[in-house]
Amino acid sequence: MDSELPALLVLGPPMVFNLFQSHYSHKYRFLNAFSSHLPLPQFLQTQQTHPSSVRAILCSPRQPVTADVIRSLPSLGIVATTTVGADHIDTAECRRRGIQVVTLGSQFAPDVADMAVALLIDVMFKISAGDRFAKKSIHFKPWSFPSGSKLGGKRVGIIGLGRIGGEVAKRLEAFDCIIMYHSRNKNPSVSYTFYSNVVDLASNSDVLVLCCPLTEQTKYIVNKEVMLALGKDGIIVNVGRGALIDEKELVQCLMKGEIRGAGLDVFENEPNVPEELFALDNVVLSPHAAAYTLDCFMDACEHVAKSLDAFFSSKPLIISPIT
Repeated sequence: MDSELPALLVLGPPMVFNLFQSHYSHKYRFLNAFSSHLPLPQFLQTQQTHPSSVRAILCSPRQPVTADVIRSLPSLGIVATTTVGADHIDTAECRRRGIQVVTLGSQFAPDVADMAVALLIDVMFKISAGDRFAKKSIHFKPWSFPSGSKLGGKRVGIIGLGRIGGEVAKRLEAFDCIIMYHSRNKNPSVSYTFYSNVVDLASNSDVLVLCCPLTEQTKYIVNKEVMLALGKDGIIVNVGRGALIDEKELVQCLMKGEIRGAGLDVFENEPNVPEELFALDNVVLSPHAAAYTLDCFMDACEHVAKSLDAFFSSKPLIISPIT
C-alpha cells in the first residue's frame, strides 16, 4: 500500500526528479508540492498527510526550503538536494533543529570543472562567435574575423579552491596556466599563490574563475572594483552562483570593453538572463547546465537514494552531510 511507504515531500522539483521517481516509486510516497499552488499545509491536507508524518524533503533551488517550511514539519529529519550548494536551504534552521542536509558534495565537481574550462576556451578562442560568423558568411576570409588568444601560460585566479576549484586548477595546469586562488583560508596542501584579497587576485590575473558557494559574505564578491582590477584583457568565468558577481556591473563592463569577455553558466536572477548579453560576441552563455548529463543524473539519483535509505533505516549516512 502506498500509504504505508515513507512520505517524501518534493519541492522544486529537481532536474533529476522524473528519473528518480521512476526508479524509486516503490520505496516512497511522493508528495509533489511543486505541482500545487496551495500553501504547504493545505497541500498536505489534500494528500491526507499530517505534517508530522513528513520526515524527508527532496528539493532544488527552484523552491527554497525556508525556516517556515522547516518549522511546519515537526518530524523533519533530512533535506536532500540534487545540487552541490545549499544556499536555497535555511541551513541555520536545520542545524538548530538537528536536521541533516545532504548535498551532492563532490559528485558533480569534475563535470562542473570541465564546463568551466570549456567556457574559458570558448571565450578565448571565440569558438561560438566564430561559429556564428562562419554560418552567416557564404565566403569569408579567415583574417576578417577577430583573433582569439591562447590559453597556455595565462594567470588564472580561482575564487574558491574547494572541490570544484581544485578540479579546475588540475585541468588548467595541463595547459601550463599559472594558478592562484582566493578562499576563506589558505590551503597548506597546495603550492598555488594565495591572495586574501580578491582585488589583489584580480590585479595579478588574466582570468578569474568563480567556484565558491553563495553566502552573505560572497555575494557580489566580484564587483566593479574587482572587474576594473582584472582589466581590459581580463576574462571572467562563473560556474558557481550568479549572485557571486554584480551582474549589472558585469554587463556594463562587458559592453564598455572594461573587461575582455565572460563565460557564464549561472545568472543572478535565473531563469532570467540580461538581454544585453545576447548580442555580445565576447560572452558565452550556458543555461546552468554544467552538470546536466545523463551520467550525472544517474549518479545524483543514486546518491540521494543511498542517503534516504540510510536515514529511513536509522543508519549513518554513507556520504557526510552538511550539519
